[in-house]
Order: sequence, then structure tokens, then C-alpha cells
Amino acid sequence: MGLKFAFTGGREGWIRALLTGVGVGLGVALLLLTAAIPNAMQAREDREYARMDFAIDDAEPAKPDNTVLVAHVDTEFRDLEVRGRQLEPEGPRAPLPPGIKKFPAPGEMFVSPALKELLDSKDAGLLRERIPYRITGSIGESGLIGSGELAYYTGGQGLVEFVDESAISRIDTFLATKGASEQETDPVLLLLVLLVFVVLLMPVGVFIAAGVRVGGERRDRRLAALRLVGADSRMTRRIAAGEALGGAFLGLAFGIGFFLIGRQIAGTVELFGISVFPSYLDPAPALAVLIAVAVPAAAVAVTLLALRGVVIEPLGVVRTAKPARRRLWWRLLLPLGGLGLLAPMIGQGSGNGTFNEYMVAGGVILLLVGVTALLPWVVENVVARLHSGPVSWQLAVRRLQLSSGTAARMVAGIAVAVAGAIALQMLFSGVQDDYTEPTGQEVSRAHVEISLPAPVSLADAQRKLAGTPGVRRTVAVSTTLLGVSRKNPESSVGLTVGDCAALRELAKLPSCREGDAFTLRGSWPDEETVELAEPGRKLFVNPTFEDSGERTEAPWTVPRDIKKAVPYKDPTGFERSGFLMTTKALPTAVASDISGIVHARLDPSVPEALEMVRNAVAEIHPLAIPTMYAPNERSQNYDTIRTGLFVGAACVLALIGASLLVSQLEQLRERRKLLSALVAFGTRRRTLSLSVLWQTAIPVALGLALALIVGLTLGGVLLRMTDTAIRVDWTSVLAMTGIGAAAVLAVTALSIPPLLRLMRPDGLRTE
Repeated sequence: MGLKFAFTGGREGWIRALLTGVGVGLGVALLLLTAAIPNAMQAREDREYARMDFAIDDAEPAKPDNTVLVAHVDTEFRDLEVRGRQLEPEGPRAPLPPGIKKFPAPGEMFVSPALKELLDSKDAGLLRERIPYRITGSIGESGLIGSGELAYYTGGQGLVEFVDESAISRIDTFLATKGASEQETDPVLLLLVLLVFVVLLMPVGVFIAAGVRVGGERRDRRLAALRLVGADSRMTRRIAAGEALGGAFLGLAFGIGFFLIGRQIAGTVELFGISVFPSYLDPAPALAVLIAVAVPAAAVAVTLLALRGVVIEPLGVVRTAKPARRRLWWRLLLPLGGLGLLAPMIGQGSGNGTFNEYMVAGGVILLLVGVTALLPWVVENVVARLHSGPVSWQLAVRRLQLSSGTAARMVAGIAVAVAGAIALQMLFSGVQDDYTEPTGQEVSRAHVEISLPAPVSLADAQRKLAGTPGVRRTVAVSTTLLGVSRKNPESSVGLTVGDCAALRELAKLPSCREGDAFTLRGSWPDEETVELAEPGRKLFVNPTFEDSGERTEAPWTVPRDIKKAVPYKDPTGFERSGFLMTTKALPTAVASDISGIVHARLDPSVPEALEMVRNAVAEIHPLAIPTMYAPNERSQNYDTIRTGLFVGAACVLALIGASLLVSQLEQLRERRKLLSALVAFGTRRRTLSLSVLWQTAIPVALGLALALIVGLTLGGVLLRMTDTAIRVDWTSVLAMTGIGAAAVLAVTALSIPPLLRLMRPDGLRTE
């Protein structure tokens, strides 16, 4: 009978069922999306391994007819990463990378759909200059890790002479094996992952619980009518459970529909640099079954718990009499229990093994559930003390005094989300220093380092870069080794070659003119350099090692008047050792066989200076690699988890807004006759609109205040668990609180048009 009531009752019944289905369905859709995340991450990883294009083993395959030369020609365009590969097949059986059916010819390229769209846009002129190849095909889904990935393959020519360069690989397959170099994940990072899932899913559960209680007051009146015709209290509870079950089943259907729609939309959206294909979002069967069972079970449980505080009699619902005041003691047990579960792990840090995941999850859940338990008590006790004010204020306060529980339910989800977000933000901010290391790079001296392959003329490259708009200064040096023999020397030291201006950037020189050579004597004793710097000793520039391939070596005799120099740190923070040599002192035989580096300092006032430098580097040689300097470097695993938090938070925020809007519309629909009556008695529409705003603002303010207290408490405990000093980033905390308040205000603004429509005289009509 309850299942039947969920889908009958005319227009009112269908509207009630629709609101319940939408409210529960939004939560189910997000749960299904969460259940699909492990498969999506695994699919991205599988695609990455399927196109791996460097040899895993130390030894590259010999050159038979089934190998291909692959050059990495990646680039960046305005903080967008572009994956580029040059391919040169070495035989008819050369392997093709996934996603393309033939090798592009030199001057041609296959591009991903996202890159083609970017190249076709009006503001991508600099990128088109950097990748000037003709588009002759596209990369299929099997060759991309996400729908928004920017990638291209182009034909290569003459790559064999660069095989010794680090950016070139000779491979016979594009498939790599997994697990070869997997490392244990840091316990703190595992804690972060667990907390992200718990904190993001808690508001979803709260909203599903609120969704199944849509139309609760009208339902209770229907149950009173059933008591009048003979149903006892146990029957009414079973009927209510059946009605909730019907709404939950409808919510599951809506949720599956929303998920399938969102799955398709996900293929066109990129969040924080992460994109997926719809086929990736395939929920794990076990998790999908768990959701299908848990949501109806939760609907029944929430309904039965809600009816415990309502007396349904044949002549009406005893709800308007003065209710018993809510008790505080059992509500405090939840957060105290959560703190009790987390307390044993305080001070554990990352050196005492992994955190107990069950205790962590249980403790955080109890603390956040404590927000939903404490909020009704806080709202009830605060609004009971609110009295005088304008008419809109009095209308709002009186409504809250009569049914503070409904208002608290609406705000509970946003309060839980904000409390969890504050705690996570505190934890991320507190531990980020542990995953951020200074690089030692001095961005005041240089912004970009350009590594050139050996055959490229260093002088020509420096002139090209110096003439590029936006470049203030360039410093160019070449690096190689000096050894005691031509082949596999037992002893060798570094050799840096450049003009006098460049060498002065690296060391304090007594004097310098072309043809000079210097030995570096740093703050530590370098016995090998002292031994090789003996005047008259014969050394060999650019000696050959077993793994370095064919190269040119040249003899060089240490001058009797060789000068001593004190090394400085270069822009990368590295202090060189060995020898310095001016360009004219270098044997001409090896001048074209050693690689060069150019440091460039940019003018920040020139727009697109970095992009023009990247274009100039691409013109110098496709295999030249520009690298941006940065004072700090952050752990990739930490950044990945942080990005996942932002993506999940965006999805949860969208759910919060949609669910709040559904709840608000349901509340207005419940009060349609009351609003129409107030308008008929002469109440101004502006007054009623303000009263609705106050009815939302008061519980939201109380909920955010409670969320602030619980979030700071939880954040402090988590920081102590990771053995980190408690620090509060008030800017971020207030930003999280402000985002929650803004979401509620936006929902309230969206509910004003329906409110104005409800405030019509025909709202008093009854049949």
C-alpha cells in the first residue's frame, strides 16, 4: 500500500514523487560516479602503459626491421601540456603506437581532437607556428588517456644520428609492463586519499537522507487519515516505510539516468587538467550493488527514525503542540566518540606505519555526523531566543520556531561539506611543506634553460634566442668530460666551455681572455681534479664510454700556466667542479660533438615572452628542450591527490546546489496555501521574499558557525596525527565558509521566481 501511495494521489502525489526522485537521484548519481573512479583511474593508467615509448630495460634493442625511433617533442602552451612524438620507422614491421593506423610522413602529423580544436582557435597562432606540420589524421581514443588530452604524432627524419640523446628511444613495442618500479605510498598520502573520499561522500549521504523525507508533513497527514479508517500505529509505520521505499526506487532510476547523462557530459569536460572518456566511467559491480541496496535501506531507516518523534492519531498529527526540547547529551557522544577513535593515532606521523583506516574513517564519520546531530539542537535553542524585528524577520523566526528540524535538515548537508572542507584544507596546508622541496634554482638569474642536442651550433642558438622578443639576457655553455684515456677512462672530471662572460657566471676568475683554461677549486677538496690538473699532463676531451655510442675524442694538454678559479653556483643551484675552458681553447675536433645549454632571462613586461622563446627553440631544433625554472618543486603524488580533491569538491558542490534547490522548492510547495493566505490578507510580496531569505540565512549562519568549530577541531586532530604543528590558514578557512554561504544564497535567489508564482490568490483554491 505504501509503494502504491508513492506513485498515486494525483498531481500532488506525482510532484512529491518527482521531487523525492530528483533529490535522491542526484545523490545516487554522485555515488555511482565515485564508484566509477577506481575504474577510470585504472583505464587511464592502462592507456598510458599501452603507449609507453621508452625501453624499460637498460639495453635498447638492436636495429632489426621491427623497430621505430621515437623522439619526445613535448611542449607547453600557456600552462597546457602538449604531448608530442616524432616517429621514424626502421623497417616494415615497425610497431605503430595505439590510436593511429599508419606512420605520418615527415611534415605531416596526426593530432588528438582536443589539440585540433585548440589549433583551429583564434588565439593559438603561436602554437601553430611551433607545430607547423600539416594535419592529415587524428589520434583515436585508444591512443589517448583522456578526451581533453593535447597530443600529436609527426613524422621524423634523420633521427638515427641523435639516438644517444636522452629524448630519443629505439623500441620494438609500445607496450610496457606495470609494477616494475612501484614504491610504497607515504602513509600521510594514504591518509589524505582516505579523507578525501570520506569527506566528499558524507554530504552525499546527508542529502540522500534529506531527499527521502520530501513531503514529510503531507505524508503524516495522510497517515492520520489511514488511522481514522482503522490502521494501527505499526501499520502506518510500515506504510510510510513502503512509501519511502518507492521514492528510493524512483531515486535509483533517476540516479542511473543522471549518471548516464553525466557520463556522456564527462567526455566533453576537463577539470583541473583531468579528462576522461565516457567508457572509463564504469562503476565496479560490487559497489553498484552496494549502492542499490544501501539507498533503499537508508530510506526506510531514515523514515522510521523520523516517525519516532511524531504521534499520528486518527484525528490528526500531534506535531503542533509544544514539543519536548531536544536533548544534548547523546548528540555530544558522536563527536566525542570520533575524537576517541582518532586520539590513539596522534603523533604517529609518517614514520610509524600506515594509519588504521577503519579508525580514521570511523572517527571522521562520527565527527561529521555529529554536525548533523548537533545542528537541530543549536538551531532550536538559538531561534527560541529570537523575538522582535521587522515583519519579515518575525515571520521567518516564527516559522523556524515551529519547525526548526526541517530548516536544520536543509542546511545539514552544506554544514557537513564545509566542516570536512575546512579540515582537509588545514591538513593539506599543514603537510604541503613536507612534499615541497626547494630546487635551488635562481629565477632572478634565469627563467628558462634550453638543452641543445650535440650537432646544433651553440653560438647560432644563442644568437637566435638573444634576438627573440622578450629575452633580456642569454648565457651559453657546453659541457662534457675530461678523461685520462680515450676509451672508458678510469678517472674523469667535468669540463665546461664558454666565452669569458659565461664563465664568469659560473666562477670567480682572476682574469679571462679567449684561449684561457681554468681549474676549479671549490670549498671542498677535489682530489681527482687536483690530480688531473697537473701541468703538462695529457688528457682527452669527450672520452667514449661503453654506453655512449660513437663519439669524437680529442687530446688536450694541461697548460703550464693554467689558472685557478673559485666556483659559483649556476642558475640551477649546481656548483661545478673540474675544468673551465674558453671556446678557443677547446680542440676543434670535438666542438660539434658536445651538447650545449643556454640560460635565458625573460622580460616579464613582454606578453607571451615565454611562448615566443618556445617557438624560437622549436625553430633551432625540434629536439631542443626548454625547461622552466621554479624555486620549489612539489611531489607529484601530493599534487594528484590535491587535484582529485578539487575535482570531487566541484562535483559535490554541484550536488549541494541542486539538492538545496529541490529542498527549497519542496518547502515552498508545502506552504503554498499559507503564502497565498498571507498575500490575501495584505502582506507585501517583498516582505514574504525577505522572510524566505531570513528562514534560509539564520540556519545557514548557525550551520556554518558549527561547521567552522567542528572543521577546525578535526583539522587540528588530523595535523597532530601527522605530527605536524597546528596552523590555521584563515584565508582558506574563510574562503571555504564563504563558498558554502554563496551556494545557499544562490539557491535562495533561484527560488524567488517560484515563490512569486506561489503567492497568487488561486493558491487558496481547493478541490
